[in-house]
Amino acid sequence: MLDINPPEIRIRDFGSLHGTYVNGKIIGKRQREQTPEEGARINFPEYNLKEGDEIGLHNTVLRVSIEGTTEKPVRQFASVGMVVDKTASLLIPKGWQSSPTVCTTHVAEVNLPTLGGYTTLKRLGKGEWGEVYLAHRDQTGELVALKVIGSPRNADREAIEKFLRQVCLTKALQHRNIVELKEFRYNEGNLFFILEYCNGGSVADLMRQRDGRLSVNEAMSITLQVLDGLAYGHNFLPPQVIGTEESLNQIRGLVHRDLKPTNILLANARLGRIAKVANYGLGKAFALAGLSSSSLRGSYASTPAFMPRQQAIHFNYAEPEVDVWAMAACLYYMLTAKFPRDLAAANSLSAVLQTQPVPIRERDASIPRRLAQVIDLALVDNPNIYFKNAGAFKQALESVFC
Repeated sequence: MLDINPPEIRIRDFGSLHGTYVNGKIIGKRQREQTPEEGARINFPEYNLKEGDEIGLHNTVLRVSIEGTTEKPVRQFASVGMVVDKTASLLIPKGWQSSPTVCTTHVAEVNLPTLGGYTTLKRLGKGEWGEVYLAHRDQTGELVALKVIGSPRNADREAIEKFLRQVCLTKALQHRNIVELKEFRYNEGNLFFILEYCNGGSVADLMRQRDGRLSVNEAMSITLQVLDGLAYGHNFLPPQVIGTEESLNQIRGLVHRDLKPTNILLANARLGRIAKVANYGLGKAFALAGLSSSSLRGSYASTPAFMPRQQAIHFNYAEPEVDVWAMAACLYYMLTAKFPRDLAAANSLSAVLQTQPVPIRERDASIPRRLAQVIDLALVDNPNIYFKNAGAFKQALESVFC
């Protein structure tokens, strides 16, 4: 990884097998006998680079050149406060063009998305919904998450407009345990979502920090908060009907349909960690607009590991209970680092339809028995899901935990 902050540049080797070399000297390498789990717990050191350093990556060599810039900016990107300097292949914020910048031989241009009124700072990651970037609102300086979804393939204007009308429902959701959608736009074939920025990452990130699993206290705190957010979303009634073809029954309540550890984000606040449901309502918006996973650059599909059989059979008619089941599966996973079902393949639906969840104490006998009984009950989905709403599941958990 190259961490470039003009005029400084640092490099880190994340345990590669061959190793990374600077000026012929190795700076990092994974030991062959080291397991991936051991490697994940190592704090790999950073190495500061300087003018003329050569980075060796097997048969590729990169040479660092740091140059001062005295010329005026070459061109400005549309209202995003970014410029490109002739001596570099990197986007740099306004006001930096008189400072030294960095260019590295054979490094591709870093293309940050542009959106009027916001300055994009860096890429945070990529998910099934597209790329996510850290940005700030130019007027207020507020940090936000900018999510960019690529152009739908073969999608007509009517489908896009219907999708955006459905997204208005998600924007109307206002709850401390749901990631706030602040704004959305459709511009030049891309969907832009301005979202509340959660500085604690996802539950999946937290599990990696905790060597794979969470304590009962930590997992339960997250679960109870998410259930509050789901209860609100499942009973949500917007202040007014959007569009003309949707009936009141169609818009009463929103089902997430793809709840999983990567879709539970964490905000670290002074009063403690707040768990928030992300991507709420997007699956339903795509489905109702007729935009299938095959119509998008970057597919959308629910994850079988956190899907009950009812959802596998009738995806478009998912009821709130499927989110309750998915939250029970997330709790199971947080405590054991294993999925409730033994999946033969990562995308296999056959296990969802043909097998039963493994009792949680068979994964970890140290889990309190009464808590395990509630979790196992919540994962019953044949013939029906046991807990029909988030409030009932939360009440059952509190009866054995609080």
